[in-house]
Amino acid sequence: MGLGVVAPFAYLCPVRLTLTAIVATLMGLTAAPAVAADPIDYVALGDSFTAAPMVPGTSLAGGCIRSTGNYPHRYAAKHPRVRLTDVSCSAATTSDVYSSQHTAWGDLPPQLDAVNAGTDLVTISLGGNDEGLFGTLTDRCANITGTQTTGHPCQDAMANPDGTDWLATTIPRTQERIKNVVLAVKAKAPHARIVLIGYPRLVPTKGRCDALPLADGDYAYAFGLNLALNKAVQAAARETNVKYINLWRASRRHDICAKVPWVNGKDTVLSAAYKYHPFANEQAAVARMLHRRLR
Repeated sequence: MGLGVVAPFAYLCPVRLTLTAIVATLMGLTAAPAVAADPIDYVALGDSFTAAPMVPGTSLAGGCIRSTGNYPHRYAAKHPRVRLTDVSCSAATTSDVYSSQHTAWGDLPPQLDAVNAGTDLVTISLGGNDEGLFGTLTDRCANITGTQTTGHPCQDAMANPDGTDWLATTIPRTQERIKNVVLAVKAKAPHARIVLIGYPRLVPTKGRCDALPLADGDYAYAFGLNLALNKAVQAAARETNVKYINLWRASRRHDICAKVPWVNGKDTVLSAAYKYHPFANEQAAVARMLHRRLR
């Protein structure tokens, strides 16, 4: 009888010991110190379509008229591990990647100086200011147009003596310069993820509006150049084997004349956007696209 009573308790002892061991193991796992993930060093290179002048959070410091509401800052805010260095600057060209940019506040170091062997992520959005492309398409073409609403006076003014178009001939050169920027970044940061970001649509596929004062025939002309620049950026990404964000496709129905524009028209709106530059909604869209592209 004694053995019959003792046996069940003897059988339960291993179970109790096993539970005790499990609890101890779990307590050990819980008590183990958490290992902090390494930071992600992110450098943003770009012009005013990255700097986002007059978007809320704009600072005049350094002369770049850069907003903390731009897409690099929005992306970093959603990713705690990201350590952002934003050297984007209004009026920057691809040349300012390698040499000092002159601003009203003085000279800035080359944007490439911010990139090093420890950089993990680089975004690049440049080319629109090279050889005056965007400035010509907006301010200069508007001045050429004046009160004329028919014909294509801006396109006529851009014709070279040999019949070629001056602005169109700049695009292949810009593509090569963008490609060289990517290669320079790769040389300095061989392990970094690199993303080339295109430009949004400025011009509608049809129709016109007062916010974009071009003659009827120049709308198609400006549309074609806006598209050609994006194709050049995309080609540079393909040739250098880096990621590309197709902002042209994403901004369909969000041109300057749209009901919900991503880009401001001819009049600067303080605390919203500089003329012919992106609104906060466009910058938020780019940040979301960057997040999806890097997942």
